[in-house]
Amino acid sequence: MVDWRSWRSWPQRVGRAWRESLQFRTVLISLGLSSVAILLTGLYLSVSISNNLFQARLDQVLGESSRAVASAQQLVDASDATDRAAMLSVMNSARNALSAGSSNRLVAGFRVPGQEPSAIAPLDFVPSTLRTGVITPELQQQVRANGDEQFWQSVSLPTPEGGSVPGIVVGSQLVLPTAGRYEIYIAYSLADAEQTLGFVQQTAGVAAVALLLLMGAVTWVVVRFVVTPIRVAAEVSQRLAAGELEVRIPEKGEDVIATLARSFNGMADSLQAQIQKLADLSEVQQRFVSDVSHELRTPLTTIRLAGDVLYDQRGTFPPATERTAELLHTQVQRFELLLSDLLEISRYDAGSVALDLEPTSLVHIVEESMESMSRLAAQNGTELSLVAPGGHLPAELDPRRIRRIVNNLLGNAIEHSEGKPIVLFVDSTATAVALTVRDYGIGMKKEEAARVFDRFWRADPSRKRTIGGTGLGLPISLEDALVHGGTIDVWSAPGAGSAFRVTLPRVHGRPMGESPLPLPPEDAGHSRPEPARTEEGDTP
Repeated sequence: MVDWRSWRSWPQRVGRAWRESLQFRTVLISLGLSSVAILLTGLYLSVSISNNLFQARLDQVLGESSRAVASAQQLVDASDATDRAAMLSVMNSARNALSAGSSNRLVAGFRVPGQEPSAIAPLDFVPSTLRTGVITPELQQQVRANGDEQFWQSVSLPTPEGGSVPGIVVGSQLVLPTAGRYEIYIAYSLADAEQTLGFVQQTAGVAAVALLLLMGAVTWVVVRFVVTPIRVAAEVSQRLAAGELEVRIPEKGEDVIATLARSFNGMADSLQAQIQKLADLSEVQQRFVSDVSHELRTPLTTIRLAGDVLYDQRGTFPPATERTAELLHTQVQRFELLLSDLLEISRYDAGSVALDLEPTSLVHIVEESMESMSRLAAQNGTELSLVAPGGHLPAELDPRRIRRIVNNLLGNAIEHSEGKPIVLFVDSTATAVALTVRDYGIGMKKEEAARVFDRFWRADPSRKRTIGGTGLGLPISLEDALVHGGTIDVWSAPGAGSAFRVTLPRVHGRPMGESPLPLPPEDAGHSRPEPARTEEGDTP
């Protein structure tokens, strides 16, 4: 039983092989070009042989016809027939001479019209094969008009089996004494020439197929010798890109492929050495940051305790000393935050971060962050609102890291909102949950928005920080989102504010698909939103 499914999949398989296999593509192109060349050559040879066979046969039949008519004319010229019976005998002798001279029994004769009537003139004679319109009026007109010349025409001769074969009809005139002029037509079959041409074409077709198969096999073998080292090089390159820095291409021989292998291996050795050097340097740097951060905690704790004592007694100090105690307290807190962020970013650099996943509602985390940041927002004259049509159902998240993302984005929005409202959007799908923090403050240029996740980068270095940021909040937030398998996208425009969108998978390790929230936001370009707070069920 034929597996029709496999037949239907053939086009897809061929298309896949064309895209993925250089060897298959090269052989197919070679066979295609060779087929075109062989086809054109075959057509040229077929036409040339056909023309030569026809021309040779034409010259032969014209010569035979001319000799047969001349022989018949000599015979009738030597006759002295004066009555009808004698004239019929002469005509029969002429017909026999025409058939013998042309080796052909397809001979027809017609008395040329327009002559004076003759009682002794023989009747017209024509074989049945030539009575079906084989002799055309055009040929008859030419023969009647020029009695001393010979004319021919390509025709199709019927066969007894009901078919037809190509042929040639040659026409000329025969003059009978006292009886007048007759049109003589001799038909010649070209079946032998057609058979010869068919045999040549069949032989050429078989030879062409055999040649194509041979060329395909030769091309396959030759290309295989070239493609195999390239395939090995591609596989080795993929393994190198995947981190297997020890793999190399086997080096065999002294040809150009071997030279390529040696050059590639030398490049791989150099690349491995550089990567190892950078890895060692990165490890030293990470260890240095971690050690410094850890070692600074002990003196910092002492400084903080002393600073707290001074801060608690600042009311008893002179104004200048009081201000100094307040500054010391603020900067020590910022220093502690900076050390925590440095330790966290060094963990990400070292790849030693582990998630503590649990079913968590993103809406609840956002509400908690809004409540904790409400005092700062009020001091800044900023109104916070939440639009949450989805995100209420639990998703697999690390609450501490997600809360840090929300706090960083919300604090950053408050700092740059210039007292304008901030709207937090939460929505979800069956595969993802998303949060967008939308402010309507100063906004950023496109090149500035592209750098917001760079470490210690600030769009406006002269701008005063209001919440004591370390310059690592957004980079850490991005790392927190990436370790969940999510993303953080940003949109911003000068004077129109900014929108930071966090998209996370509902189930850790599964594709999250398209984000439930649009970016740019639907109100992009608006200077101030309509106040709204919506909390409905999750989108299914």
